[in-house]
Amino acid sequence: MTSTALAATLFGPEDLRMVEHPLDKLADGMVRIRFGAGGICGSDMHYFRHARTGDFVVKSPLVLGHEISGEVVEISGSAANLKVGDRVAVNPSRWCGHCVACREGRPNLCENIYFMGSASKTPHMQGGFANYFDAVPAQCVKIPDHVSYQAAALAEPLAVCLHAVARAGNIEGKRGIIFGAGPIGLLTMLAAHRAGMADITVADIAPAPLAFATKLGASHVENVSGVEEGLKAQAASRPYDVAFEVSGTAAGLASAIGIVRRGGIVVQIGNLPGGQIPTPSNAVMAKEIDLRGSFRFGFEFMTAVELISSGGVDVLSLVTAERPLSTAPDALRLALDRSQSVKVVLTAN
Repeated sequence: MTSTALAATLFGPEDLRMVEHPLDKLADGMVRIRFGAGGICGSDMHYFRHARTGDFVVKSPLVLGHEISGEVVEISGSAANLKVGDRVAVNPSRWCGHCVACREGRPNLCENIYFMGSASKTPHMQGGFANYFDAVPAQCVKIPDHVSYQAAALAEPLAVCLHAVARAGNIEGKRGIIFGAGPIGLLTMLAAHRAGMADITVADIAPAPLAFATKLGASHVENVSGVEEGLKAQAASRPYDVAFEVSGTAAGLASAIGIVRRGGIVVQIGNLPGGQIPTPSNAVMAKEIDLRGSFRFGFEFMTAVELISSGGVDVLSLVTAERPLSTAPDALRLALDRSQSVKVVLTAN
């Protein structure tokens, strides 16, 4: 067994280095995983560009990566239903199971959560963009042989979107709009369609991701880089019931609140690098809008793995490039170029 791991380690804004880390002896109750694939997430890009995402600020070297899959290569102690050689999708969340949120069935709000690749706590929680990393058995969900590591790694973002759609309540037959046509926006569209949303508009400021949204089945797309007359005309004739704000911008939130019908629902998914989004509170009040936050996911991770395994959601339809883990810094730069990329996935080689 190797004694080191090569890991994509962030030291500051746009200072991501491939660093050889020593591997400690595997702790009791843990499993060691050989990296199979990892998706580059919007939060990874925020960390790369700004050394922060939302309120989470990088204060010491951080290994990125939370959309991950791989092969179990070592087990210390008991690991029910797991054995060496198992191929797994890795849930980056370790929930405590005993805090108020966990007892209420909302583990994504766990007060003691360990979330891989996150600077939300100090010391930071190291991620999975490393050719070997450790997890607890409960994080490992076995995948069938026909599911690629690349697809399994995307269970995490799909789970985020399944949770966001669940936060909107019953959307069957309703009309919705999604602000932001990045990977989370597109997966939210697929999840909303699966939940029975009848008509889905995707809005963005860039033509390339909007073309991708059309390819994946959006009912309508709108380029809102200039004015929003097209959106306003649509909303006037057939008001939107639900808006999903994925862009993490003040303009996106203002548009979402402004465009939904009176008594409508806005689900906030995106976050700003600086952590604050001004809110047009008078409109929220006067239209009696339900403004709902959506943070990560809970038990939707298992559902996401099942949907990917059954072919219920084709997550690989979003992938525009694959790059070896060893080239992670360049892969992050590629992912940031929205004219070229929708979803970039890192692979073992």
